[in-house]
Amino acid sequence: MLVMLHYDFWQTAANFDSIEKSIKKIGDNQILTQEMIETLEFLIDRISHIELDIVLPYSQPLKLHSRYTREQILAAFGESTFQKQSSNREGLVNLDSKNTELLLVTLEKTEENYSPTTMYNDYAISEKIFHWQSQNSSKPEMGRGLSYITHKEKGKSILLFVREKNTDEFGNTMSYVFLGHVYYIEHYGSKPMSIKWGLQVPIPPYIWKETAKMAVG
Repeated sequence: MLVMLHYDFWQTAANFDSIEKSIKKIGDNQILTQEMIETLEFLIDRISHIELDIVLPYSQPLKLHSRYTREQILAAFGESTFQKQSSNREGLVNLDSKNTELLLVTLEKTEENYSPTTMYNDYAISEKIFHWQSQNSSKPEMGRGLSYITHKEKGKSILLFVREKNTDEFGNTMSYVFLGHVYYIEHYGSKPMSIKWGLQVPIPPYIWKETAKMAVG
């Protein structure tokens, strides 16, 4: 959690001698600290959905159905540390040490931000089924494609994060909603594979319409 806060403010790794000094520096600014408290109180009063815990074989601070930035996600799962910031900018984050893969999905893709080879067709079929396209190199017979099909047998966790688009109406980078565990149902095609993932917990109502409408354009 402290590493997440560090990246929220400084956006870079190890620019202090320790994480404690980084957090103390934030707290030294009393005006900023008071503004943070007031903002948090305001946002807490506006919460319209329930955050849920998620069971994983390791500890991490994220809650289901809350929003997180990419940097917060990478820090929460140890991909970014205080000493080193992750260089990952893809929609996939493979965490070998945790036997976990993170899927970071942007639903509305534009030619301005995505090349023709990364305009993946991702959308919710129902509150508990999500259609997702793999990278163009994935095929079901081997490698990463096969690992998706067999992830339950290998005890691998696949975790889904979804955001509506890259930026909001004010031009700010949008954060991702943590939708939690998904499990393989079926697939079709190859290079890329189109996979139907089942969600352990249904998509919350506040983002359901956004995820589903992408299925019809």
